Amino acid sequence: MDETEKITILQKLIQIKSVNGNEAAVARYIASLFEPYQQSAKVEFVTYSPGRDNLVITIGNPNGKQLGLSGHEDVVDPGELSTWHHDPFAGEIAAGNVYGRGASDMKSGLAAIVIAMLELLADGTPLNGSIRLLATVGEETGEYGAAQLTKAGYADQLAALVIAEPTGLDKIAYTARGVIDYHVDSIGKSVHSAQSAKGINAIDNLIVFYNEVTEIMQRLDKIDPVLGGLLHNVDLISGGEQINTIPGEARLSANVRTIPAYPNQMIYDILEKLVHRLNDRAGFQLKISYSYPEEAVPGRSNAPLVKLAQKIGHRVIGNRVIPVGAGGASDASEFLRAKSRFSAIVYGPGTNTSHEPDEYIEIEQFLQATMLYRNLALAFLAGEGN
Repeated sequence: MDETEKITILQKLIQIKSVNGNEAAVARYIASLFEPYQQSAKVEFVTYSPGRDNLVITIGNPNGKQLGLSGHEDVVDPGELSTWHHDPFAGEIAAGNVYGRGASDMKSGLAAIVIAMLELLADGTPLNGSIRLLATVGEETGEYGAAQLTKAGYADQLAALVIAEPTGLDKIAYTARGVIDYHVDSIGKSVHSAQSAKGINAIDNLIVFYNEVTEIMQRLDKIDPVLGGLLHNVDLISGGEQINTIPGEARLSANVRTIPAYPNQMIYDILEKLVHRLNDRAGFQLKISYSYPEEAVPGRSNAPLVKLAQKIGHRVIGNRVIPVGAGGASDASEFLRAKSRFSAIVYGPGTNTSHEPDEYIEIEQFLQATMLYRNLALAFLAGEGN
């Protein structure tokens, strides 16, 4: 496949408006690229909901070990269009870059995986095992596509997994923070503010929770040598009806970025114990809920998969490739819940423009990624990185 064809694939992916949905169009386009290889590629659509399809494509020898290559199909909203100099859904080329929403996060990584697999099929390259593409829905809003695929067993045979999220090809993320988004709803009693003694102020009770949870979280002071400490931030508080009415309802929403030293279950236990303790007080009625929690991903910088990816990466880009930690969660958190035990890394093309106006990927780096994934897959299936 020549460079123009590769860039066109990336542009067409960017042109699909898969903003927090419409991933089925991405899945159909990728699947269409494999139609010439129907005898060699197993293509499976796994529907999450109407218009939202995960895609699983498997090539190679089913009797050998299996390498997973994963990317998500969805992108975030482009935001205010007036802040863009390039159409976010045109895939414009300028100054050696491809611009558009998802150019970095992460349609360039997804496209590079697809191209690597297509080239292996086109060349008839014999594989000592199999390669499985896991293209997911809903990563940007909760990794629920990866959760669905994992529950359905699509990761159970993996020997290793590479998530093509943007790290830049000079860095490999081998460990990552987890995430917990939680919400505390407070029920009080609305009355006229002139008769406040008759009511129960739902906001006041949330403030008590806020002060106590902040103090508790500050005591969780272990520091991961790569990821740093646990992070707890209350980011949203809402409640009340009008200025002269005691609020009968209020909600607090917070984000926790966990580290391996503090597993998610430990945080759940702390939060729920606090809620139960406060509810024992007169006038308190708090309820806690969670949305899309993800476990921290442990790892070792000297793991065989990391070392292999470093070696292949160095050969491709000509520079040193550094193992790092990732501050954000990825689909790896869900796939690692599979029945098999395997190593996972996050390694993909990208710039520091993800989620920003004029998001872009350097064409040179994108083309390097197509070669990197091909060479990494061949080396791993040949027995390296075990």
